[in-house]
Amino acid sequence: MSPMTAHNAGWPRVDGANFLETTASLQLWTQIVGKIRLALNPMINHWWQVPLYVSARGLATSPMPVSGGRLLDIEFDFIDHRLVSRSSDGGVDSIQLNECALSGFYSRVMASLGKLGIAVAINPVSVEMPEAVHMDRDPRACHYDAEWVRRFFAALVRIDVVLKRFRGGFEGKASPVHFFWGGFDLAVTRFSGRAAPPHPGGIPHVADAVMREAYSHEVSSAGFWPGDARFPEAAFYSYAYPEPAGFKDAAVRPAAARYDKTLGEFVLPYEAVRAAPDPEADLLAFLETTYTAAADLARWDRRALERPPQGQAGQPS
Repeated sequence: MSPMTAHNAGWPRVDGANFLETTASLQLWTQIVGKIRLALNPMINHWWQVPLYVSARGLATSPMPVSGGRLLDIEFDFIDHRLVSRSSDGGVDSIQLNECALSGFYSRVMASLGKLGIAVAINPVSVEMPEAVHMDRDPRACHYDAEWVRRFFAALVRIDVVLKRFRGGFEGKASPVHFFWGGFDLAVTRFSGRAAPPHPGGIPHVADAVMREAYSHEVSSAGFWPGDARFPEAAFYSYAYPEPAGFKDAAVRPAAARYDKTLGEFVLPYEAVRAAPDPEADLLAFLETTYTAAADLARWDRRALERPPQGQAGQPS
């Protein structure tokens, strides 16, 4: 038996020797599927039609309209390690998630859709990454550590539940809890209801107009990011746009949380939450105190936006 308590036994490690290589590959793979969503779905405010969602087996799309009056969904199955495509007329096809050339993975995805009678054209160039990767013809080797992916998925399951609890405390406009394949993060966003100044843009390989749509209104946003080569540490984050004066100096909990001036947001190491006696309570404290700082400093109408405490989930009080 490990020294972890029974309470936090479900919070796995998400570091490891191969995690940077696997996250880099998964980010590119999810961008291929995400761009399929972008091509097939009608526009929704703030690009909410393009993220993925934590499912019972991994990360999945919602149903997408395709030819013939059908629906398509695609799921990264992190239990059987397959990418599964399903159509509403009963078609199913899948490909193995394993080490391969990036261009080869792209070709296999498109061929799998072809078996279902689905053709879709996307812009196969990566976004929100320092390098513009042409995913349809880049021969780089993609790495897939199945054990790390299993632990990463187990972490996403726990985090998704907490983020949804946090979202439930807000009566104003709020995003779903969703996984953005551009930044490769699981996020939830609360809105004040007021318009925001135009976003300055400058995100690698993303049109400024895209960011202005995403941040058209004031937000307090939080989520989880497994890290990458620039910030090789899994962490929770929270930021405000526009950032109100004094936000970076706000007192937040737990003690391990800090404001990172390079990232422009509060961060809380995943390992600090995992090691806590009550990981869910520490994560909720981080979400609540960073939101409170943003909302109070920006003078949100919290009385109108927040939901009074209710009974237990699924039980009327």
